[in-house]
Amino acid sequence: MKTFRKGMLLGLILLAVSACTKNQDSITKATDYNKYLDIIGNKSIDFAHNEIDFWQKKYEKSPNQISYLSQMAANYSTLFDYTANIDNLYQSEQLLTKSNATYGYSNVSTIRALARNYISQHRFNEALVLANKALFIGEGKNQTQKLLFDIQMELGNYTQAAANLNAIRDIKDFDFLIRLAKWNDHKGDLNTAIRLMESARTLAEAADNKTLKIWSYSNLGDYYGHAGRIQDSYDSYLKTLAIDPNYSYALKGIAWIVFSHERNATEAKRIVAAVSSKHNSPDFYLLKAEIAQFEGDSLAVIRNKSAYFSMLTKKNYGVMYNAYNATIYANDQLTAYKALEIATMEVANRPTPASYDLLAWSFLNLGQNEKALEIAQEHVIGKTAEPKANYHIALIYKANNLSTKAAPIKEDLQSSIYELGPNLEKEIKKI
Repeated sequence: MKTFRKGMLLGLILLAVSACTKNQDSITKATDYNKYLDIIGNKSIDFAHNEIDFWQKKYEKSPNQISYLSQMAANYSTLFDYTANIDNLYQSEQLLTKSNATYGYSNVSTIRALARNYISQHRFNEALVLANKALFIGEGKNQTQKLLFDIQMELGNYTQAAANLNAIRDIKDFDFLIRLAKWNDHKGDLNTAIRLMESARTLAEAADNKTLKIWSYSNLGDYYGHAGRIQDSYDSYLKTLAIDPNYSYALKGIAWIVFSHERNATEAKRIVAAVSSKHNSPDFYLLKAEIAQFEGDSLAVIRNKSAYFSMLTKKNYGVMYNAYNATIYANDQLTAYKALEIATMEVANRPTPASYDLLAWSFLNLGQNEKALEIAQEHVIGKTAEPKANYHIALIYKANNLSTKAAPIKEDLQSSIYELGPNLEKEIKKI
């Protein structure tokens, strides 16, 4: 009897300790963000629709006023940002293309607007052609060089990106600071990237600029998360939502904290369901599939991945989801050949370390271990600090009987579990 009581007492103590640990790990509170999940309507969407109607009527009365097309295009872009409806992005592109054609591609601001539309579509090489055209014209050179930096980073042309970054150097300029932060993050210096983004946030707050505050708060939410500062990440996302209650990116960030840090799959699903009902982008199905995998619900994994591919079939997303598709295909040896096809295209169009990582990962899953290692050594290792790429590199090393090289990577990966997600935790332990 005494033994039973001691065992019972020990069990209660362990439960208490477990409860305390869980409370210490728990950061989010549903009461903090519930009000953002149940919002009816969106003032930004309503405003964009009204603006489109207004400028459309003005254009019909005065079709020679080409600037009206750009006004409509900007508002269709806003609709895309809030709804993820790809039709709005394409409508914006059509208006900007018509506007540029009428101007004979001589209006720099309209050229840059179309280039940014191409960036959203991941048509980076076409965006680069337009940006260089704007640079040749010369007007607004500073803004064009900011655009060129963005494009060159996406294309992996880091020397040219650095040159454009140096050309716009101004430590008191918000646009420069956020790009310098991105540059340092690319180099793997996350602490410096955070300090720079915090400086940008200070400028945005001093100017009381809503758009810039949303940008800095939401990006800091990401950076803090990558640095393991989960509380700061959560607080930054909440600051974003306090300004724009319909900012789905911040809610998705909170959902990730709930899922990856707190391991609360049920609550994460609730948040994702609410957000995806308004911002219907294909990648939400992949997040749902990831949560289902964590729960061990294989049927839900298949169902959500099928819904993802179904959505891509119904709507033409171009190359926007190539990286997602390649990753999904590469993770299954039966479809790894499809991943290789996509990764080869990505490398041709966008030769970044991330694209080469997909290529190496595809070869690995096709059983071509030496080829995977060759690509990784030449184009990935030492050129990116992304945890997912490091995970692939560790497995490539292991497949090539280079476990001693994989060991130090494993240590880094264990500190990146939050960013990688809980489904990879067991896999990393096997390295």
